[in-house]
Amino acid sequence: MDLKDIKVSIVNRSILIIEISRSEVFNALRTNTLKEISHTFNNCSSEVRCVILTGNNKVFAAGADINELDSKGALESINDIRTSYWESIKEFKKPIIAAVNGFCLGGGCELAMHCDIIIAGDSAQFGQPEINLGIIPGAGGTQRMTKAIGKSNTMLMLLTGEFISAKEAKKMNLISEVVPVETTMIRATQIASIISKKSPIATSAIKSAVLHSYESGLTSSLKYEKTLFSGVLSSDDKKEGIRAFKEKRKPKFKGL
Repeated sequence: MDLKDIKVSIVNRSILIIEISRSEVFNALRTNTLKEISHTFNNCSSEVRCVILTGNNKVFAAGADINELDSKGALESINDIRTSYWESIKEFKKPIIAAVNGFCLGGGCELAMHCDIIIAGDSAQFGQPEINLGIIPGAGGTQRMTKAIGKSNTMLMLLTGEFISAKEAKKMNLISEVVPVETTMIRATQIASIISKKSPIATSAIKSAVLHSYESGLTSSLKYEKTLFSGVLSSDDKKEGIRAFKEKRKPKFKGL
């Protein structure tokens, strides 16, 4: 696929880096941007163990493309192909780390919340300012944010459209860590490197179990966890992990 909106690179064969590259429009997420991200996820190498999604030092993504948004009505929204792209990002089985610097707003904030871990530089600002355009978040912003930071904080952010700093976002549990802006990618890569050495079967199962808890009650989630746990017990990775522990060496997981 000829990529126009993103740049893709591989680190140590196991870490996929996707950089949103539309700096002239503050990395606004047009349909093609989401298409390229979705395509990259769906076609990544089996050797990839973890993904880092990032922007540049000034902006992660400042929201949806206003020009596209201006032309959409109710019918266009219902039949919007973007929904399938968001869904494929949501269903991606491998861990995704968002490395965020600068503005992370609207659809950009929703994209970061689709990721499993958010590492933010101390310059980052988060917000869902859709209310200022007379609309509401449409890619999970009202739901994922509520689960992350609670009803009252979400209402404050969504109803005022105001931004919060990385420090405030960390205090609210919206993000995982705050680091100096110049070390955001370094820290994200460190975490990705750690994850990439773990069992792919176990990391996928953990991600699936945690995300299941977002959509189901405790009883259902505990049953789902038990099912995943039982499946992992039959894997070669489990045998290798225990063997390595007994032999006092680092395991070599193959995802089998």
